[in-house]
Amino acid sequence: MSDYPLIRQPATTQAASVFEVLTSRGLEQQPSLSFEFFPPKDEEGAASLWRSYEKLLEVSPDFVSVTYGAGGSNRETSLGVVDRMAKDVLTIGHLTCVGSTFDGTREIINRFQEAGVKSILALRGDSPIGDPDALAKGELKTALDLVSLVRNETDLEIGVAAFPEVHPESPNMAHDAAVLALKQSAGASYAMTQLFFTVEAYLELVSAARQAGSTMPIIPGVMPISNASRILRMADMSGAKVPEALLVQLQNANEEQAREIGMNYSIELTRGLIAAGAPGVHIFSLNLAKAALEVARGAGLC
Repeated sequence: MSDYPLIRQPATTQAASVFEVLTSRGLEQQPSLSFEFFPPKDEEGAASLWRSYEKLLEVSPDFVSVTYGAGGSNRETSLGVVDRMAKDVLTIGHLTCVGSTFDGTREIINRFQEAGVKSILALRGDSPIGDPDALAKGELKTALDLVSLVRNETDLEIGVAAFPEVHPESPNMAHDAAVLALKQSAGASYAMTQLFFTVEAYLELVSAARQAGSTMPIIPGVMPISNASRILRMADMSGAKVPEALLVQLQNANEEQAREIGMNYSIELTRGLIAAGAPGVHIFSLNLAKAALEVARGAGLC
């Protein structure tokens, strides 16, 4: 992992919104840097989360996000994490539709606002394995429903998900792009992608979105390949395509070699995305600071 010139200065003030961050960074010709965390399942996980959070906070991320389980399965834990982080840094609260009622969703939104959250990532989400009909049973059916609710009843900023390799239930990229444009019309101001592995996939998404009339910034999400077997499982579950050459290299390497191959690839992907015009990079930390920092530093973001 060779040295790379610093292309981003640390954030010195907390912005009021993600869009403000991206606009300010764009004027400075600098990409944004942000991290995603998930609520811990136990005390050991909590200790790991907060160690990693403090370490990542040292590089002055522009914002962070906190995931939210399907059907609110980790609701209180997620809200607790958001409450603590929002005191330090611009924090995005994830919010899903699965199994949600309008009143229940309003309650969560109020809790986010009380915690100091200024931005929500509005997601449809997937039904949990133990309750496959959860989405059908909820009052909110789509991310567009959620965007409309948040916009009509609050002043919160709204972000939405984007899919570089087409949503698993979508017929094609043109359909996904049209949905992005609808979400923007309903009140969304930025989009964030799920994991993917090529610059080309990101550029195809951006091009399709622009053709569909969506002008909002699309922030690529990068998953550090520090544990190859784990990331490959996640890629398979999400439908993300792993380049054949990378897959062969990882499969023919031992654990230590696979980590080096994967991390080098993640850093080059991040550099490539920034060079291609991405407004910033959102690194999925998996609540582990080491790999997230390697990618950020390797790409000159801190």
